[in-house]
Amino acid sequence: MDFSWMGWTTPTALFFAFIGTALLFMIIWGIVAPQAPRVGILRIETTPGDRLFISLLGSAFICLFWLALFGAPLWGALACCLVYAVCVFRWV
Repeated sequence: MDFSWMGWTTPTALFFAFIGTALLFMIIWGIVAPQAPRVGILRIETTPGDRLFISLLGSAFICLFWLALFGAPLWGALACCLVYAVCVFRWV
């Protein structure tokens, strides 16, 4: 296979490895300790997998806004994304 169309840099590989690891962790967590959906601040039923998706989607928008406002170093955006993910898993 020719993967030359994709810029496989170390940060890109780490990003996809993190996403894969998070999904694998959620699968194992769901098998070991099944959880019923719960209703949070959004007033919709969400499972841990739903909350992971919401946090990843929101984190993408946080990073895009950060790039538009402040530019390239994304360490501040990463901190915002982690706080956002904790809030999503806690209250959504």
